[in-house]
Amino acid sequence: MSDHLDNTKVLSGWRRSATRASLPEVFSSIKVPATAGILRKIMAFAGPGLMVAVGYMDPGNWATDLAGGAKFGYTLLSVILISNFMAILLQYLSLKLGIVTSRDLAQACRDHYSRPMAYFLWILCEIAIAACDLAEVIGSAIALNLLFKIPLVAGVLITACDVLIILFLQNKGFRILECLVAGLIFVIGGCFAYELAVSNPLISAIMGNLLPKPEIVMNPTMLYIRLVAR
Repeated sequence: MSDHLDNTKVLSGWRRSATRASLPEVFSSIKVPATAGILRKIMAFAGPGLMVAVGYMDPGNWATDLAGGAKFGYTLLSVILISNFMAILLQYLSLKLGIVTSRDLAQACRDHYSRPMAYFLWILCEIAIAACDLAEVIGSAIALNLLFKIPLVAGVLITACDVLIILFLQNKGFRILECLVAGLIFVIGGCFAYELAVSNPLISAIMGNLLPKPEIVMNPTMLYIRLVAR
C-alpha cells in the first residue's frame, strides 16, 4: 500500500501536496447566474481581466515605448506585436496551470521542485520583481515631474504611498480595487485614443513595420530599448 502511494506521488509530478489555495484572501469563485446572457458572463470576468491588463500599461513600458518611437519611428512596432502574442500565450498557460492543478506558478514550483531549487527560483523572482518595479517607480516619478514639476525624489515617495493605498483597498474588498484599476485603464485608453487622433499616424508605415526587420537585432541601440521595454 505504501509503495503504491509513493508511486502515485511520483507519477503525479508533485513532491508535496497542495496545502492552501492561491492568494486565500481573494480566492473565490465568480458567481454567474445560469440564465445570464453572454454579455453578463463576459462582464463577470472583466474585473480579473483588467487586473491582468494593467500590467502591460505601466509607466515603465510607456517610457521605453515613447523613447523607442521618438528615436526609431515605427520600426519597433513588430517587437510590440510579438510581445503581445507572447503575453497571450503566457496568460493562457497560467490559466491552464491554475485550472488543472489548483496552484499558482509559485506553488507549483514549490510542490514540484526540490527545496534548494525552490529557494533558487525564489531568489531569481525577487530580483526580477525588483528590476521590474524599479522601472515602474521611476516611470511614475518621471510622469509626475513632467506633468506637475514634482522633483523625482518626491515622485518616488508619492509612488510608494500609492502602493500602500492599493494594499489598503485590497483589504476592503477586491471589487473596489478592480473598479479603481478599471477606471485608470479607461483613462489611459482615452489618452491613447487622443494621442492617436492628434499625431495622425501613417497607416502604411504602421502596417509595413509589423514585420520584424534585421536592424532590430543588428542595431545595438534598438536591441537595448527592446530588452528594456519587454
